[in-house]
Formats: sequence, structure tokens, C-alpha cells
Amino acid sequence: MLTLTIRDVTYQLLRELGLTTIFGNPGSTEETFLKDFPADFRYVLTLHEATAVGAADGYAQATRRPAIVNVHTSAGLANAMSNILTAHQNRTPLIITAGNQTRDMLLLEPWLTNVEPSMLPRPWVKWSYEPVRATDVPAALMRAWAMAMQPPAGPVFLSIPLDDWDQPAVGVNTCVRSVATRIAPDPARIGEFAERLSAARHPALIYGAAIARGQGWPQAIALAEALQAPVFAAPASERPPFPETHPLYAGGLPFAMGPLAEKLAGHDVAIVIGAPVFRYYPYVAGPYLPDGLALLHITDDPSEAGRAPVGDSLLGDAVLSLEALAVRVRPRSAPVQPVTRPAHGMAPHPASSDATDDQPLSALALFQTLRAAAPADTVLVEESPSNLGDLHTAWPVEQPDSFYTFASGSLGWNLPASVGLALAERDSGRHRPVLAVIGDGSFQYSIQGLWSAVQQALPILFVVPRNGQYGILKSFAQLEDTPGVPGLDIPGLDVVALAQGYGAHGVRASNREEIQAACAEAWRRQGPTVLEVPIQPSIPPLI
Repeated sequence: MLTLTIRDVTYQLLRELGLTTIFGNPGSTEETFLKDFPADFRYVLTLHEATAVGAADGYAQATRRPAIVNVHTSAGLANAMSNILTAHQNRTPLIITAGNQTRDMLLLEPWLTNVEPSMLPRPWVKWSYEPVRATDVPAALMRAWAMAMQPPAGPVFLSIPLDDWDQPAVGVNTCVRSVATRIAPDPARIGEFAERLSAARHPALIYGAAIARGQGWPQAIALAEALQAPVFAAPASERPPFPETHPLYAGGLPFAMGPLAEKLAGHDVAIVIGAPVFRYYPYVAGPYLPDGLALLHITDDPSEAGRAPVGDSLLGDAVLSLEALAVRVRPRSAPVQPVTRPAHGMAPHPASSDATDDQPLSALALFQTLRAAAPADTVLVEESPSNLGDLHTAWPVEQPDSFYTFASGSLGWNLPASVGLALAERDSGRHRPVLAVIGDGSFQYSIQGLWSAVQQALPILFVVPRNGQYGILKSFAQLEDTPGVPGLDIPGLDVVALAQGYGAHGVRASNREEIQAACAEAWRRQGPTVLEVPIQPSIPPLI
């Protein structure tokens, strides 16, 4: 009689959970898991562990399902940490696994041992565990899936000694189960919040990325139109919570205390839904709130509610809470005063330049050209911190699930995330184009992700505005009055040559016509295109 192994039982569990795509970079301690890799599974190879996590993050966000990542023991897990941090901040359900050395050697701490496997990825995972017995592996994976999915969603980690996989699965009884992923708000508390919003003289709505993750744009619009209240995007929203061309849209709030309080002056009640209170950086002294403003806060994360410095909190799913509020508030016929939409949308600062066609182009001219050349349903991915105002001025987000960026501020997420997003577009049959704008400095953090895009034949257009500097750091140098900081210029990069070295199509364009032609060719190409465009260097304001 054939005895099933831990590997056999685990792969069957992964099938039942729909986890048949594995993102990874294999190591010696993972090969026993990947042995005789099943034909009905897909392994997406990346050349660095952080790239594996970023690609899985993009894929999970686009499919709204968990994704599994396999990295190499302690060394690979350490490599992956920057994007694990981002996945945590993005609230992305990832199951991250790594091998560990043979159980018989763990006490000796041999080479490449993950000495304290449950400690290494903290605090950026929700749960971290190494099973005590080989027979516990499938049940631990089931628990990992449940922990990753339940709100607030996020990454989890399992360390699995390499000799566990061939052990007999005697007495293993793993039950596939489902979990709830939405927390209903307390009816009495939501009624209180609705009454306070209805009685407010000049209410304001502050929406966060949880609304986008929950497919809540219609509900967000319904509440805003019922109250006729201006809608602000919460500071540093990684996904737009509201259409930027809606007449009630008032733009993104600044990241700093003093300027944020100034922006909310004149409102008497504001409610934050699906975002922290608040993401701040840099520090600019000032009150948390303007005089006379009462703050309400709805989140599905108890720790987020607990650390908020101000505001009355309510635990609940963002979209369920929007629905509950919309039917309880008293409708208004018109806004208290006209809502002014800033040209730069959710960006914290305005465009840093006019749309000039001088050589080199301004950032605004580049982004206007890209928006005109890209199909209407293009998915935009952004990692160009010094050009945010220019990008959002040229490219307002009008459709849900059409813009992604990183919640953490840790560079190196967006290039591999674009790979995951494009793979999900193909798997889902939507086939929307993916365009990633990544600064020449940011591009270097995960450039090896291009190789995975080439191997998967993904038609991603990567646009690299080359200004030869860390522009956002020069902004901080001005704000912090720190002249003479070294290392803020990055000359000598040949982005086209780097792209070609990974097998991608690389092209350089210097004017609108060349950009338009490069875009048209990219949309027809099977595989990624890297478009390098020299732009005028600028130093954007931070406040």
C-alpha cells in the first residue's frame, strides 16, 4: 500500500486552497519541497527573494486571493524583508514559506540555519511558526492560510525543516475550512457615527485604501453623495479609494501634522474610513486636528485603532461600514461650499514643473504624453517619489483597480509587483495593459524582476524618467536644512543597456513623438519594454 508523504498531503491541500502558483527563488533547503514538482502547479522563478514577494503581492492584490511565496531559509528571508514590510503595510495576504536545515542538525546551528525562525520576519508578519513535528506541516499551512486571510489581512511565515517533506503522513488529518474576511460594524456605534455626520455643519470624508481592496468605490460614492461632503484621500494611500474626477473629490491630504490640520480647517466632523490616523512624514509641528474638528475612525485593525492619537474609533469592514452609514445618514441637497479639486489629485504636492517640450522634457510633459498614448483601461503602477505631483496631474485615476503603489515607502516593490499584476491580468482574461513608472534610482532596487517579466512573456511597459538624482532626497535635504549631503546624484546609468541585459526590449526617447511611437510598439510586443526618457531634474516641495 502506497504511503502518502507530508509533501503529497501538502500539495493536495494547496490544490484545494487554489494555491497552485508559487513565486520563489529556490535554495538547497527548499529543493525537498519542490522535488518532483507537480505538473498542475506553476513555479514563477525570480532572481531575488524580494522580487518573489513583490510579484506575489501584486498577483494577490489583483486576484483578491492569497499567494504563496517560497524563499531560502534565513538568508533568503532576510533578502525578502523589504517587500515583506510592504506586503504588511499593503494588507496583502501572503503565505511565505522557507526551508530550514535538517531536524537532526538544528541543535548544532549548522550553516544556513534559521536559528530563530519565528522571530526573524517579525514584526512584519501576522503569524510566524516552525512546526514542532513533520506531521504538523499541513495543519500549520491551513492555519497560515486562515491567518493571512482574516482581517486585517497580511503576510504570514512558515519555516519547514527540509527533511519533513519525505516523512510519512501517518495520522495527518487536515480539514480544509473557510474563514470570514469581513467584520461587521457594531450597529449602535455605526448609528451614533451616522447621527454625528448628519448633524455636522460641514462634514468631511477621509477615505483609505481598504475601500479599494474591498471593491467599495460604489459605496464610497453613495455615502459622499448622500452627505454632499468633500472626499479626501488619506495620506500616502497606496490605492485610490475614490474616483479623482468626481465633483466631490478634494484630493489627497498632506503627510505632515501641521499642514494636514490646516487642510481640514473649517470642518466640524471628519470620518476616516479604511486608513490609519494618520501616516505622517516628515515631521512638521502642529496640532493633530484644527480647532473645532471632531474625528471619527473606522478600521478593521484593532492595533491601528489603538495607536491613533485622536478620534473615536469603530472596528468594522470599510465597505460594510460605508453601506451602513449611507442608509442611516440624513441626505443633503448640496455641499456646504463648493469642492475644489486640486490638479495634482491624491499627490501630496503639486506638479513641480509646467508641461514644457524643451529638451529634456519636463516630467509633466512626459506623463501627459503617456496618458494620451496608453489605452483607457491601462493599469498604472508608480514608484517615482519625486514626480508624484506631475504624474497625478497628468493621469487622474477614474476607474477602480487601475492604480497601485507601495504603502511602506520601501523602494523595490513596484517593478516585481508589476510582474504579478500583469500575470493576474493574463490569468483572469482581463488583459488590461500594465504601465509602470519607476524612477531611475528606484529602478535599481529590483531590476532583476525584468528577467521574470521576460520569461513570462508579459507585455509590461516600464517607463523610467531619468533625472540622474535622488530627487526626493534633495527635497528632504532642503526641508531639513542639510546641505552638502553626498550620494544624491546617480550619474552614469544606462537603463536601456540594463534592460537589454535581462532580455527586455530597451529604448530611449527624448520627445513626445518618440515616446508615442515607443508606446505603440510596446502594446504590440509580446514581452516587456523598458522606455528610458531623460527629464528635467526638479526638487518637489514636501509640504
